[in-house]
Amino acid sequence: MESFINTWQHLPSHISPALFSMGSFQLRYYSLMYLVAFAVVYFLTLYRIKNEKFEYTEETVQDYLVWAMLGLILGGRFGYALFYNFSYYFQHPLEIILPFDFSNGIKFVGLSGMSYHGGLIGIVIVTLLFCRKRKINVLRFVDMFCPAIPLGYTFGRIGNFINGELYGRVTTMPWGMYFPLDATRSLRHPSQLYEALFEGIVLFLLLWLIRKNKNFDGFLLGTYICGYGFVRFFIEFFREPDYQLGLVLGFMSMGQVLCSLMMIAGITILIWRKNA
Repeated sequence: MESFINTWQHLPSHISPALFSMGSFQLRYYSLMYLVAFAVVYFLTLYRIKNEKFEYTEETVQDYLVWAMLGLILGGRFGYALFYNFSYYFQHPLEIILPFDFSNGIKFVGLSGMSYHGGLIGIVIVTLLFCRKRKINVLRFVDMFCPAIPLGYTFGRIGNFINGELYGRVTTMPWGMYFPLDATRSLRHPSQLYEALFEGIVLFLLLWLIRKNKNFDGFLLGTYICGYGFVRFFIEFFREPDYQLGLVLGFMSMGQVLCSLMMIAGITILIWRKNA
C-alpha cells in the first residue's frame, strides 16, 4: 500500500506534457485536449439533434463550433490578462495574442494562461452574434449544447493535470501529489482532477439526465451556469490561488469571485425564464 501511495504521489513527475517534440516545436497534450473537448461536444450534440428532434442541421453545428472555438481562445486569453494578470499585460499588451516578448529584442515566450470565465464571456459574445446572423432562438440553441459542455470541459482539466499546472493547495492527505512546477516541492491537492470529476463528469451526468425535463428555453443554460459556479466555488478552496494575485478581499480567490457572479447570473436566468 505504501508503494502504491508513493507512486501515486509522484505520478505527475513521470508524465511528459508533450506528445512529441521536433526541435523547439512541441505538440502538447493540452492542445490535443481542446480538440477532444470540441469533438465530444460536437458528437453529443449531433446525437441530440438526431434523437430529440432539434431543428438544426449538422452544418449549423459545425459552423457554430468554429465560432465558439475562436470565442473561447480569444476570450480565455483576454480574460486571463484582465482578471488574473492585468498589470503585466497592461505593460505588454502584444503578449496577449502574440507569443513574443518585444521588450529586449524579440524573444519567444509562448502563450501562457487561459481563463475559463474569459472563455465563457467570449463564447457568449460569439453565440449572440451567430444566432442573430442566422435568426436562431439563442436560448433553445444554447440549451441543445449545454448538457455536453461539462464532459468536454473534463478533458481540458485533464490537460491541466498533464501539464502539471493549476495544482492545489498544500495538504497532508495521502492522495495529494507532488508537481514538478511547484518550487516548494510540497504535497498538494490534485485539484485539476477534482475539477475534472465534479465540474466535468458529475455536472455532465446531472444535465444529461434532466435534459428532456426542461420546462422552458434557457433552463439548461441557467442550470449549467449556476451548477458550474457552485461546484467551482467550493473546489477553489483546494486550489492554489494564482501567485500574482493571491486571495481577493482577504478570503476569496479571483475564481470564487467570478463563480459568485456566475451563480447570480444562472439564478437570474432561471427566474427570468420561468416567469416569462
